[in-house]
Amino acid sequence: MCRWLGYSGAPLYLEETILKPKHSLIDQSLEAHSGATTTNGDGFGIGWYDEREIPGVYRHVQPAWNDRNLRNLTAHIESPLFLAHVRAATGTAVQETNCHPFSHQKWLFVHNGLIRDFSKVKRELAIAVEPRLYPMILGTTDSELMFFLALTFGLEEDPLAGLERMVGFVEKICREHGIDNAVQLSIGLSDGERLLAVRYSTERNSRTLFHSKSMVALQEIYPHLEQFSPDTRVIVSEPIGDLTDAWEEFPESTAVIISRGEVEEHTFEPRLPD
Repeated sequence: MCRWLGYSGAPLYLEETILKPKHSLIDQSLEAHSGATTTNGDGFGIGWYDEREIPGVYRHVQPAWNDRNLRNLTAHIESPLFLAHVRAATGTAVQETNCHPFSHQKWLFVHNGLIRDFSKVKRELAIAVEPRLYPMILGTTDSELMFFLALTFGLEEDPLAGLERMVGFVEKICREHGIDNAVQLSIGLSDGERLLAVRYSTERNSRTLFHSKSMVALQEIYPHLEQFSPDTRVIVSEPIGDLTDAWEEFPESTAVIISRGEVEEHTFEPRLPD
């Protein structure tokens, strides 16, 4: 499917996590180890925050491993919070508007997974998007539609509740169409202050997702990590670097909210919108 990464901490050049580590996200675009697909070459994107409220976004349809612009940008963009994504298409076109991250005002959204038999329920799901938001949907993916459904169901006021309502609604519509195991997802989301991630699937057999352990504790053992601030946290679809003990896997049906280095864990429980 896809691979993605989220970073929160002191301002850092994007290449330090996206490009430089062993088995980096760029390496995973060519050879993922634990994804549903080995190659994730159907486009990529990065989204980052700086002194402006609205994040910057760069997306392209060519493979991440073959884009010199990406290498140049990540060497020069410094950010305290960013998301990056490499795509493996699941039935929709390889085009720029289908590449992640998707954005709306201050929000960034990335996704790995699918809505099963999406073509059978796409129209009904799309109709549920709030009319003022619908014209902002530019692509054709289930991922983008999930984002705008979550916005419709209150993501801006309560991000976790908005995502839970979105998933509950999608599962309901799929059940009505006789579709089993409707949702498979890992989601990365940010408003520029917090980094939120979710691991969930209807069948309770979700794609992998990890977050880094306390950087303070890691730096006591590995002094060469000195370039990272004490409040650094990284979320990845699969581990980067060569320190296997630096990562903690998300439990099944779990959401994590990261703010200023603190990790707040919640059970992810889909529910129907009010």
